Amino acid sequence: MKTIRRKLSARYLTALRSHLREVVPGRSERAQSLGRAISAGGLATLDLAVMHERALIALASSHDFTHVRNGFLKRAGVFLTQAFVPLEDAREAERRSARVLQDRNDSLREGNRLLELEIVRRKAAEAIVSKGKEQYRKLFRESEVMHRKLRQLTRQIITAQEEERKEISRELHDEVVQTLVGINVELAALSGSARSGLQTLQHKILRTQRLVERSVTAVHRFARDLRPAVLDDLGLIPALHAYNIGLAKRKRLKIRLTAFGGVEALGGTERTVLYRVAQEALTNVTRHAQATEVKMSIRKRNDTIRMEIQDNGKSFQVAHVMAAKNRTRLGLIGMKERLEMVGGALSIESSPGKGTTVRADIPFDKKSPKP
Repeated sequence: MKTIRRKLSARYLTALRSHLREVVPGRSERAQSLGRAISAGGLATLDLAVMHERALIALASSHDFTHVRNGFLKRAGVFLTQAFVPLEDAREAERRSARVLQDRNDSLREGNRLLELEIVRRKAAEAIVSKGKEQYRKLFRESEVMHRKLRQLTRQIITAQEEERKEISRELHDEVVQTLVGINVELAALSGSARSGLQTLQHKILRTQRLVERSVTAVHRFARDLRPAVLDDLGLIPALHAYNIGLAKRKRLKIRLTAFGGVEALGGTERTVLYRVAQEALTNVTRHAQATEVKMSIRKRNDTIRMEIQDNGKSFQVAHVMAAKNRTRLGLIGMKERLEMVGGALSIESSPGKGTTVRADIPFDKKSPKP
């Protein structure tokens, strides 16, 4: 009996769903056929009412039975009434009819009660979702604040790093280099006063002089890399030209520079940013690109100064590298942060056969005084 009741209940749910989907309700054969099947299965009107109740509960998520205007509840009731007909014919008319009506009313009341419970449950769920959305918005706002603080901290670190480099460069120039030059002068005087019979001593002195000269050259190069004095004394273009010559000589790389002279009207901070971006971009070229030629250009575009560095080396996946946790990414992030610190922007293009192009844009106001 349970199997029959379960199968007929499934049939009733399917038939009622189809009936409610029809724009124009169909004839009563479908419902009456179910009624005859229920009667043949030995089930009573109460069983039919239970089937109807369960079908209403199952369809409550897709049909709003709480609004009278849509007619769903009324059409469902009509369907139930048609299903009752065969049962009424099979039993005593008056007694069975009264019982069927009572069962129908009970079922409808229970269905309404369950629908009301479902409405309450839905409203509670909506309140929970609304609360979750508010919590998400709060967390998102907090993350934005943290992101801004992190960016500010990064810029402060970059500024402090630049000041530290300037101080180290000054110390190297004023103390270390002067000391090495003094040693070299003393060694030269000692070599000039040596007698002709002291060839061995002269040879050692000359060798020591060469070592000191190489040390002076290395310290000068180190100082220029930290903070080139020519950048502060002569400007951006001479500093880039000097850096390119030294790098090209050490790495056997051909570097061609064309520049807009008006770039020197930029402030000291902006010129330093362009120099550091060029330095980092060329460092990446020598480390990763295996390039033989680099074209560097600085030109004016409307109210912007654009520096473009293009190599003929290997390409790379820009998005992948920017997302990766490695030193290359840190270099690119540093370039981006430096430019954003002065209101600029960084863009990178890289494709097989065309190499990589780094573009740095900085706002240009030729009326701004140069510090």
